[in-house]
Amino acid sequence: MNKAVIAIHGGAGAITRAQLSVEKEQLYIQALSEIVEAGQAMLASGASALDAVTEAVRMLEECPLFNAGIGSVFTQEGTHELDACIMDGNTLDAGAVAGVSHIRNPILAARKVLENSPHVLLTGEGAEAFAQAQGLEPVSPDIFSTAERREQLQRAQLNNQTVLDIDGGEPIDPDTKFGTVGAVALDKFGNLAAATSTGGMTNKMPGRVGDSPLVGAGCYANNANVAVSCTGTGEVFIRTLAAYDIAALMEYRGLSLHQASERVVMEKLPVLDGVGGVIAIDNEGNVALPFNSEGMYRGYGYVGDAPSVGIYRDQER
Repeated sequence: MNKAVIAIHGGAGAITRAQLSVEKEQLYIQALSEIVEAGQAMLASGASALDAVTEAVRMLEECPLFNAGIGSVFTQEGTHELDACIMDGNTLDAGAVAGVSHIRNPILAARKVLENSPHVLLTGEGAEAFAQAQGLEPVSPDIFSTAERREQLQRAQLNNQTVLDIDGGEPIDPDTKFGTVGAVALDKFGNLAAATSTGGMTNKMPGRVGDSPLVGAGCYANNANVAVSCTGTGEVFIRTLAAYDIAALMEYRGLSLHQASERVVMEKLPVLDGVGGVIAIDNEGNVALPFNSEGMYRGYGYVGDAPSVGIYRDQER
């Protein structure tokens, strides 16, 4: 196939369809469609897969509907700690930041780490200082806050829970949603790239880092086989190296993209009570979007085709 294509996700979890207004659902469908279309336009103009996933995730970070960047959830202490990772399948270069609170778009900081740092992962104040030195203006953490997210924290603290995203009347249940965004792409030059970003978990312990900024766990790309971005039970995705496991099954076992991604998401993760899904594109342009939860915000589009987006298991538009 080998046709330029991009796929995105905005988190996975249990659906709340009965409580959902048509207007609210349409907000998510529209946001997913617009971001896929932006990625398609970039790829059509000759942009690299790396640039396409960077911009797609930046747009997801800017959209308060999703738990990354603006609209990120709160920690136990009422603060924000954001993580992001990006990987170039052509060179296997990667960059990531974790536990940052003053970077508007963590994916842009991760890209700077990839391009201009000898390291792969920078955390906390060190990551923020590096980002500022690279020309990214620091912001107040207040920029990430929304009233809905604060109410979610208060509810979680009253119930003594750690929960995983969005509040009230959303397509996916706020108290079961795994709040991560991501993008994967194949460009016309045959290069793959992946990017993942998250605001973390509501009421999480300060300092907790999930799978999103970890190469091989929540994000992986290799031109030899596949680009993957994950969303789900972060600790389980870390323990299983879920993103890399898909690549390994393809490389060492000869499984197809669909076989490998289904094996990981539908068989290996549930053994450890892992819930969530992945988006993946192989080096021939095949797309897989498996999830073992009831729903996953997702979309993809080949250059020249209309985007296909969905929330529920049997929904593609």
